[in-house]
Amino acid sequence: MATKTTETKAAPKAKAAPKAKAEGGAAKPNALQQPLKPSAELGAIVGTSPLPRGEVVSKVWDYIKKHNLQNPANKREILADDKLKKVFGKDKCTMFEMNKHLAAHLKS
Repeated sequence: MATKTTETKAAPKAKAAPKAKAEGGAAKPNALQQPLKPSAELGAIVGTSPLPRGEVVSKVWDYIKKHNLQNPANKREILADDKLKKVFGKDKCTMFEMNKHLAAHLKS
């Protein structure tokens, strides 16, 4: 008759303690949180004060929706008005291209 052997499971590893923050108590902002200065063309839409990239994109979307600039047949396409033409450099672009055009108008 065979006997059962009991195996002991290893205890789960303890998670490492979070690393201490810098002396000032605040962590350095990552690339998406870094305030960037918009160009004059982009500043006409989002304002001229430095903003994080995510906030710039959010404000541009607010502007697009407020002025009804999405193509009704294809919501992924943005039909630029005079202000957005200065930023995009063309009459229309897709929502995926928009970030590329915005990046050209943001400086650290």
